[in-house]
Amino acid sequence: MTAQSIKPPVWFWIVSIVALLWNLMGVMAYLQQAFITEETLAALSEPERILLETRPAWATAAFAIAVWGGLLGCIALLLRKKWARPVLLISLIGILVQMIHSFFISNNLEAYGPGEISMPILIILIGVGLVFFARISTKKLWLG
Repeated sequence: MTAQSIKPPVWFWIVSIVALLWNLMGVMAYLQQAFITEETLAALSEPERILLETRPAWATAAFAIAVWGGLLGCIALLLRKKWARPVLLISLIGILVQMIHSFFISNNLEAYGPGEISMPILIILIGVGLVFFARISTKKLWLG
């Protein structure tokens, strides 16, 4: 039996579509930061503005790799391509590099407060979950 002949269950499609929507939100967040206007930047609190203005290029690159890799990986899931897993793994690496900057190098916690730690943790968990989802999907021969 070939990989193309094994039909994935309905929940595979649901998870893949929800993951695609999640990653589209990440792409939108990236584009908002990449193309932020002077007016919007001026409207931020001083700690938030300083965080954006002083973010190193490597942290921005990690953000881009995380969101664009996640989007491409989810498209690959929907196309039932096994290259979804390595692309989602690259996205996860981007997430981890970005979060290393957020948690350990910048003063994100001071700028946003400790209550804002839940979203980065959720992003990491979803990134890990998508890599495992692609791995399971490949083992079950839903991806070919």
